[in-house]
Amino acid sequence: MSRTSSAPVEARFLDLLFSRRAVLLATIVLSVVALLCVCAPWVAPDDPARMSVRARLTEPGMTYWLGADAFGRDVASRLLYAGRISLGVGLGVAALSSLVGIAIGLCAGFFQRLDGPLSRLVDAMMAFPDILLAIALVSILGGSAVNVIIALSIVYAPRIARIVRASTLVIRELPFVEAATALGVSTPSVMVRHVLPNIISPIIVQATFIFAYAMLAEAGLSFLGVGIDPSTPTWGTMVNEGRQYLDQALFLILFPGLAISVSVLALQLIGDGLRDALDPRLAKDL
Repeated sequence: MSRTSSAPVEARFLDLLFSRRAVLLATIVLSVVALLCVCAPWVAPDDPARMSVRARLTEPGMTYWLGADAFGRDVASRLLYAGRISLGVGLGVAALSSLVGIAIGLCAGFFQRLDGPLSRLVDAMMAFPDILLAIALVSILGGSAVNVIIALSIVYAPRIARIVRASTLVIRELPFVEAATALGVSTPSVMVRHVLPNIISPIIVQATFIFAYAMLAEAGLSFLGVGIDPSTPTWGTMVNEGRQYLDQALFLILFPGLAISVSVLALQLIGDGLRDALDPRLAKDL
């Protein structure tokens, strides 16, 4: 019975989500990009680390589809392998920042004694520009993919925390939460089983945007040389490496730049679609 009743709900959600062609197209594009990057070991035309002095700065053609860089490495292969890191960092930041933000937001919204200190901490963190705070944290932690994920999660967790806190302050006053508390249900159980499921929609939407922000931030850190180690290819490091050959080989910046732009734009469109589909007030207008 539950499967039968949930099917129309899922179908209705998908209809709302993909009611705009831009969202459907963005989902397809992002899925293709992610699939190609995940399958890089099988679809990449060459070893991304193999160098060839004779192929240095070769323009796109039959041998090198997207050209070769200053070390004669195949740009197409490096683009696919770099995408695994860039997309992985974005996904990791979205997941970790959501977990941290949910914990902070629930505690701030449910416990009055913690609300003041946690809210001031969140406000203080959000007062710093994202990229400057990220640079400072990466400089302290060191340049690696894990440290970049941790640093960017600290930067973006306050965004989730503020949304969760505001929603928790409203949900905790509703009758079903008060009834659960009156029946003796423990506070952690009320928070996880009764409050969290009712605020998951804005969290998902914000996590989608953070995915995009994190990819841009990682690219910015790599471009500035303070992110992931330059020996590990990411879209940001590829742009950084290609900028000194801008007048000789524009394609070295063009293709990784397009990959970043297309992926971030797709994530933004998907986030907008999720917001419209999950918000009942906006869904009525679609």
